[in-house]
Amino acid sequence: MKLTSQEEYGLRCLLRVGRSGEGGSATIPELARAEGISEPNVAKMMRILRRGGFVRSTRGQSGGYSLARPADQIAVGHVVAALGGRLYEPAFCEGHAGVALSCTHMPDCSIRSVWGMVQQAIDQVLGKITLKDLLRTEPEMDAWSRGRTPTLPTYSPKDRPADRL
Repeated sequence: MKLTSQEEYGLRCLLRVGRSGEGGSATIPELARAEGISEPNVAKMMRILRRGGFVRSTRGQSGGYSLARPADQIAVGHVVAALGGRLYEPAFCEGHAGVALSCTHMPDCSIRSVWGMVQQAIDQVLGKITLKDLLRTEPEMDAWSRGRTPTLPTYSPKDRPADRL
């Protein structure tokens, strides 16, 4: 699983707009220069973010992009979904049928359950993180995330699932 460059750069541009403060704005050239991204690419991402209701644009000499709502009301999961979609959608299997009309595993697919669980975990984490949370410094975010990150179970060598087969 990878984040696309559009998801990464779009989120970075949104963060840059959020850092301009309440009532502040940023232009496409400013965002491109600050993030090291081409202006056409920034324009494309800002259009997606505007259509998603995350930013609003103002024309004119003092125009630019500003947040459409407070940073604490913008869930990162919604932003990532608008920029690139979700990792797993129910229609996923239709696009991966191979040469057949439908996947040969449609009646009984354990993989589909795994992708569903992964998507649910991603939704759970990214749904709780807001743009306001991401406006913290890296050390602040690290400290904050340690208090919120669920701990994964640990296995001793004899308890590992693969060893039980």
